[in-house]
Amino acid sequence: MRDLIVTVLFIVGAVVALKRPYYGALLWVWIGLMNPHRLGWGFAYSLPFAMASVVIIALGMLFSTRSIRWQSGAPVVVLVLMILWMTLTSFTAMLPEPSQAKLIDVLKVLGMTLVVGALVANREQIIGLIWVVAGSIAFFGVKGGIFTLTTGGEFRVWGPPSSLVEGNNELALALIISIPFLYFLAKQATVAREFVLVRFLPEKWLRRGLMVSILLCAVAVIGSHSRGALLAIVAMAAMMWWRSRSKVSMGFLLLALTPAILLLMPEEWFSRMGTIETYQEDLSALGRINAWHMAINIANDRIFGAGFATASPVVFNAYAPNPDWVFVAHSIYFQVLGDHGYIGLGLYLLFWILTYRVAGRLAAMEGRGARFEWVAMLGNMTKVSLVGFAVGGAFLSLAYWDMPFYLMIILLATERYAKEVLVKAPEDVVPSAEVGNGETPSHQRSSIVATG
Repeated sequence: MRDLIVTVLFIVGAVVALKRPYYGALLWVWIGLMNPHRLGWGFAYSLPFAMASVVIIALGMLFSTRSIRWQSGAPVVVLVLMILWMTLTSFTAMLPEPSQAKLIDVLKVLGMTLVVGALVANREQIIGLIWVVAGSIAFFGVKGGIFTLTTGGEFRVWGPPSSLVEGNNELALALIISIPFLYFLAKQATVAREFVLVRFLPEKWLRRGLMVSILLCAVAVIGSHSRGALLAIVAMAAMMWWRSRSKVSMGFLLLALTPAILLLMPEEWFSRMGTIETYQEDLSALGRINAWHMAINIANDRIFGAGFATASPVVFNAYAPNPDWVFVAHSIYFQVLGDHGYIGLGLYLLFWILTYRVAGRLAAMEGRGARFEWVAMLGNMTKVSLVGFAVGGAFLSLAYWDMPFYLMIILLATERYAKEVLVKAPEDVVPSAEVGNGETPSHQRSSIVATG
C-alpha cells in the first residue's frame, strides 16, 4: 500500500510539473530528503524516483513559457568557486578514482540545488519549498517523538532509510534545522496556508498541529541519544529565544518543557550524555579526534587536500596519528579541511557566513511594515537553523548534504522577492494592526503577488 501511495503521489506531481516545473523541484526535494519510497518494501523501493524528477524538471523547463531566473548573490558566487575548487582537488587527490566518483554525487546535489532556486520565484513558491524541506524531515520527527514517548526513550530514533540522515545523529541534526521553520509556519499560519496542500486546513488547527509537531520533533531529538544533537538543540533553543519577540513566554515554555522531556529518558541516556565531559574514555570520541588531527596534517602538507576519499586506510596510514583507527571526520569543518585543504575550508566557511548575512538582511526588514513581517521572521528563524547546523555539524560528516543548501535558496529567493515588492510599491506599507501574521489585505495583494 505504501508503495502505491508514494508512486501515485509522484505521478500526479510529475504530470503537474510538466506544465509547472516548480512542482518538479518540490518532487526532487521531497524524494531527496524524505526518501518516501524507502518506507515500503515492494516495487517502489528501488524505483529511480530521483532520476525521474530530474527528467521531469528538464522537460518542464524546456516547454515552460515562464522565464527561468537563476538565483544570484554572493553566496552563489562563492558556491560556484567552491565547486570549481572541489573539482580541482578531486583530480589532485591521493585516491583520484573514488574522489572523482564522489565529486559527481556532490555536483548532482549542488547543481540541482541551483536548479531548484531557479524555479522558486514568488511567495507561494517560497512557502511551498519551506513546507517540503521542513515537512520531509518533520515526518520522522513526529513519528520518532511518539515512539520516544511510548517507549520511555529506551530506543534510538532513526531517519529515512538509505539516506544521508538515516543515522540517529544525522536525523537529530536534520530535525534541529527543521524546527525553526516549523515555528515560522506556525506563527505565520496565514502565509503558510498559501501552499496548495494545506490551503484547506483552518488556520487555527494548522497552527496547533505545527506546534504539536515542534514538540514531538524536540522529543525525537532527545530520543536520538545523540550527544552532538544535545549541544546543537541547546544552541538552537538559546538562539530561538534570543530572536523571539516573546522572550518571557518563550523562556517559560523552554524552562517548563525541558525537565518534562528529560524526566522521560532512561538512565542509559544520561550516562551517554555524561560522556561529553569524559571524552578521553570514549573510543568513538578518540577516533574522531584522531580523524581531526589527520585532517590538519593533510591540510598542512597538501594545498589541495586529499580529495573526497579521505576515510581510507591509505590516507590514514600516511597522515593519522593512529593509522589503525579509520573513521570518517564526523565534523563538517574537518571533513572539508581534509578533503580540500585550507582554501576549501575557507570557501566553505565564507559561503555560510554570506548566507547568514542574507538572513540578517531579511531580519532587518521587520521595520518596513506588516507585509514584510513574514520576511523578517523567516530571516530570524533561518538564522536559528544555521546556528543549529553550525554547532551540530561540528560532530557530523554532512558537509555536502543538500538540506542546508536549500536554506540559501530560500533566503535568496525571499530577498529577491522582497526587493521586487519594494520597487513596485515602495510606500505601500500596511500598519501592523490591520494585518494578522503578515497577511496582505486583498486590495493590496495583487500588487505584491504579481511580482512572482
